Amino acid sequence: MAIRWFPGHMATARKEAGETMAKTDVVIEVLDARLPGASTNSLISQLRLHRQRPCLKILNKADIADPAVTAAWLRVYGAEQMTKTVAMSFKSRADVASIPRLAASLVPHRDSTFKPVRIMVMGIPNVGKSTLINAILKRKVASTGDEPAITRRQSRHDLNERMELVDTPGLMGPSIKYHSDGLMLAASHAIGRNAYIDDEVATFLAEILLARYPALLSARYGEPSVAHDGPGVIEAIAQQRGFRIRGGEPDYAKAALVLLQDFRNGVLGRISLETPQTRAAMLATPASVAPAAMSEGEDEPFQEK
Repeated sequence: MAIRWFPGHMATARKEAGETMAKTDVVIEVLDARLPGASTNSLISQLRLHRQRPCLKILNKADIADPAVTAAWLRVYGAEQMTKTVAMSFKSRADVASIPRLAASLVPHRDSTFKPVRIMVMGIPNVGKSTLINAILKRKVASTGDEPAITRRQSRHDLNERMELVDTPGLMGPSIKYHSDGLMLAASHAIGRNAYIDDEVATFLAEILLARYPALLSARYGEPSVAHDGPGVIEAIAQQRGFRIRGGEPDYAKAALVLLQDFRNGVLGRISLETPQTRAAMLATPASVAPAAMSEGEDEPFQEK
């Protein structure tokens, strides 16, 4: 099933983003460290490059992403011009405290009381933008929650006399070109549940775990690590947890949701859904037939087109 999710407010948010970019000095783009490529919105790059604005890319949730894979992504993004890339967790006060300094370093000519640094925080839904704003300001000014697209309008906040922040709604494209991207975004809970089927997304996730993280599956669920495919993992979780429907059949829906929630909450361990190599392979495949999951290749930087 093709995954499409573009709530009505996003059309207005895209227009407002373009207008605000003209008055912005530096962009902070928040990505999910577990799926940096899939959680990138090309519109953000288009808007900031049109205005020649530098960007601080933050790979958030690095504490629950595969550290070796995150290091590979940092090498990829480190080759981009006008960009500084860091990996961190917004749960870490030390990490958050470093962000204003990192952003200001990209526009040293603006860092004064006469020319305050104007920072625009952008990204797709549910990657942690509002959490970041609250953490930097050390007070709750932006709504947060476990559902995507809570922020619907821009809001401006003064950090101090030398810096101001603009929180923006999560932005998605009107369509998701690659089915694998849609599945990764659904697995990470970046899009609304009305746009996908839990069983399909959980099966996709299970196949990645079987191929690349079987030990983590075994540690969490035991038997699923010996399954031969994604559906087998879901069935084994249902059996292990005693999830059954009327007639004694395994409750696949309930087991699928358990797997998705465990991944989203980070209790499975440090997992990345894509590497620079798997992304390169996906982009080299026609969008209509992009495979659901791919194995990890050799660790070589890839510059995304």
